[in-house]
Amino acid sequence: MSLTLFEKIINKEIPAEILYEDDISIVIKDISPQAPTHLLIIPKKVIPKLSDATDEDQDILGHLMLLAGQIANQLGLDETFRLVVNNGAKAGQSVFHLHLHLLSGRPLNWPPG
Repeated sequence: MSLTLFEKIINKEIPAEILYEDDISIVIKDISPQAPTHLLIIPKKVIPKLSDATDEDQDILGHLMLLAGQIANQLGLDETFRLVVNNGAKAGQSVFHLHLHLLSGRPLNWPPG
């Protein structure tokens, strides 16, 4: 089975602008930003979609959420950001390796999409 784009980035096989990395996750700039700040928060463990996560992934999922807040604070986003998780192709997911989009820097209207 071939590696996902994100696995190749995690393995340093493909370059990316890495803003943060730890044993559980990596944070990169999106190559096709939809807002002035558009980051991807990616777990190193491959979980294809959020709906594929299991109880044993609870710590990873919590880590991603807390990391989003920490990164937003470090970037001075003034508590104004949106997190998006696309689950499945019909929801806009194009890389099947769970990731959070952190968007900020412009008005984010509701409903999205």
